[in-house]
Amino acid sequence: MQKPNEQILVVEDDAQIRNFVCFALKQNGFAYTPASTAQDALTQLVTGQFDLMLLDLGLPDFDGMEVIAKVRSWSEIPILVISARDQDTEKAAALDAGADDYLTKPFSATELMARIRVSLRHLYQAGFMKMQSSACVRGLKIDFDKHLVYLDEHELHITPMEYSLLALFFHNIGKVLTTKSIIRNIYGSGYGTDTQALRALMAGLRRKIEANPAVPKYILTEIGVGYRLVGE
Repeated sequence: MQKPNEQILVVEDDAQIRNFVCFALKQNGFAYTPASTAQDALTQLVTGQFDLMLLDLGLPDFDGMEVIAKVRSWSEIPILVISARDQDTEKAAALDAGADDYLTKPFSATELMARIRVSLRHLYQAGFMKMQSSACVRGLKIDFDKHLVYLDEHELHITPMEYSLLALFFHNIGKVLTTKSIIRNIYGSGYGTDTQALRALMAGLRRKIEANPAVPKYILTEIGVGYRLVGE
């Protein structure tokens, strides 16, 4: 459910796209503040209060990737990148830097609103789960205190590594986690970049939580980027 007066910071230097985004936000009941440069965006973030930032990467003063890094040094505000850069490496780099989602131009107002709602839902869920001992998504439940997992009230027998992987997703419901960030969280920063162990771990977890591991409904693959635990 949308909160009243949710504040969106729109960081986009192209006036036509900025006006389109702002109009779509207004039509869907969001308050917004436009910014056309990185410096303006950072000033707005320091002086104002926002629930989410829409961020173009190709800004005139400095690159949006630098904005993500600066913001993440002091804020957990959801960042939804809107960019014409459509390479998987660009998407993964932005997500690894701290963005919550990535939307490639051109996009429709409908898709933009859907992505915004997912990002905001992740923010509220993350804050809610910090105070919770358990969480549940469509019959898949995790007990953080007891390190137990249930599917439709039946306890699943999972390994400690599978639990760690699933817990990471539950703490980031709806957010795309890059392969690199998952490996860093599960295996440690010194593990390297080999994805074979993660693929095997993911396959084992999916066999236990998915009715059809080949067509998963809980943990979806974001091709070339990583994985996402879908919400309700």
